[in-house]
Amino acid sequence: MGTYRKHDVALERRADGTLILRSAYDLGDVARCTGDWLDHWAQARPEAVFLAERSGPGWREVSYGETLERVQRIAGGLLARGMGARTPILILSGNSIDHALLTLAAQYVGVPTAPLAEPYSLIPAAERQLVHCASVVGPRMVFAGDGDRFAGALGHGIFAGTERVVSHGGGDGVTRLSALETTPQGVAEAAAKVGPDTVAKYLMTSGSTSSPKAVITPQSMLTANQAQIAHALPFLTSRPPRLVDWLPWNHVFGGSYTFNLVLSQGGSLYIDGGKPVRPLIDTTIENIRLMSATCAFNVPAGYTLLRDAMQADADLRRRFFEDLDMLFYAGASLPQEVWSDLESMARDVRDTLPLFTTSWGLTETAPGCLVQHEPAPRSGQIGVPMAGVEAKLTPESPGRYGISVRGPNIMPGYLGNAEKTAEVFDEEGFFESGDAVRFVDEADPRLGVRFDGRLSEDFKLQTGTWVRAANMRLEVLAHLAPLAQDLVLCGEGRTEIGALIFPSPDALALAEDGQVAQGAVVSAALARALSARLAAQAAGGSSMRVARALVLAEPPSLGEGEITAKGNLNFNAVLARRAALLARLYDDADASVIRG
Repeated sequence: MGTYRKHDVALERRADGTLILRSAYDLGDVARCTGDWLDHWAQARPEAVFLAERSGPGWREVSYGETLERVQRIAGGLLARGMGARTPILILSGNSIDHALLTLAAQYVGVPTAPLAEPYSLIPAAERQLVHCASVVGPRMVFAGDGDRFAGALGHGIFAGTERVVSHGGGDGVTRLSALETTPQGVAEAAAKVGPDTVAKYLMTSGSTSSPKAVITPQSMLTANQAQIAHALPFLTSRPPRLVDWLPWNHVFGGSYTFNLVLSQGGSLYIDGGKPVRPLIDTTIENIRLMSATCAFNVPAGYTLLRDAMQADADLRRRFFEDLDMLFYAGASLPQEVWSDLESMARDVRDTLPLFTTSWGLTETAPGCLVQHEPAPRSGQIGVPMAGVEAKLTPESPGRYGISVRGPNIMPGYLGNAEKTAEVFDEEGFFESGDAVRFVDEADPRLGVRFDGRLSEDFKLQTGTWVRAANMRLEVLAHLAPLAQDLVLCGEGRTEIGALIFPSPDALALAEDGQVAQGAVVSAALARALSARLAAQAAGGSSMRVARALVLAEPPSLGEGEITAKGNLNFNAVLARRAALLARLYDDADASVIRG
């Protein structure tokens, strides 16, 4: 494992019970803008690989020197079109070298970009989200790598009069990205005017609680966050990091955290076309065999699938762990059994463990705000504030705190939405995240905190008992495995906790004896299996139990906002859209209801 910095915090206790947790470290120097990173590494390591994507049996690689040359030429084309701070570029397609070049060129001369989740353009049911995002951003230009694949979205009426740029395909009426490249006239002058307050991009929130909002992301958010990350994890500066990474760039984790980690440290990013689902995990595995990483970033589902593959493949274990400095998970807590299995596999390959860690933050926070930057004994700890960050912890119940944050990596607001911006900042300028945390040890704040759910997901039973839905949902899903793809807990104002279950393929296979009755799956075999698992959940020592459940026949709708492009459920949207099913769940006369 590379060098890490020990936790060191200061804790302020206020008379009303509020706590202010701060890093005891100073942040130090922060870069002016992302273009300065590119300029530096193009001079210091011009031949080093910056970006790579699969091409046949190998990789198409682009060096830092070549990247800067092409970025400046594309930037020249943008300036020739009169583009600037008020003419954003909407990006419809996913990760690619061309996507990166256009983004970096725009940032180099102060043109904001707004990357969207691919499903908004490719799934007809998500058209409403595409129109909403385009209306919020108001782009002058729209880009998609494959003009044929994205032809439907590019041809949408909302883009009438908007220049449509593609890497290839698309037929008539589109501009090739290569045609944007021109003599970089005026580029140096425009780049010199880019500063910390220049907007780099607009990142859309996931829409897990409401319609997506556009987070104004200035250069200072990106550069401060990378300074904070490098300060907490100094091994990143010891050797340039190398990533084999699939995380989508429309999301802050992939597009800001990992992409800029590579760029700021002169590392190499090998773009992985895989995903943490079957069968796309096979592409990720193939790419790991081709190129080992020094830093691994993934969601828990991805690590679970990799764990399963590596258990039976010693060579894959070796390729994954042999050069690894850090194994970083985010998006949810990594199951402890997966953590333990990965530790065991790492010890099979090497004498020392990589740093197993995570961070906490949101789109509005760049995203990193808290990080576990010293080794943790188990999964779930999200660490302490990064240098320059203050965390306000407001008591919600004994030992549980709502967390708000303030620092140089926090957004100035939402684009065109002053009302919502005002709602999420308190009178001291802290961004109110809506998340809850608990100390690992109340007596030793240096150990940091662990995530304890979303406050908005909690609800109160008729007895006055609060249900901490986020953590309980994970517990129930574990007990229902492998029959539940996901679920929504409910019971506000009721006497019992209920669950609306989205079935897995295993569940649907088991339910071959059943039928669909007004939106619910009715199957004696599935009901017996789920009832037994719910009873085991209650018998396992839980103070809370799911007493009744319905299996939903229709999957969550992206177009209706029930699920985000990241795959997260919008619980309120599910409950509102399926109000009739919610009523049936609490109807004791309904034969579809499964009792736990």
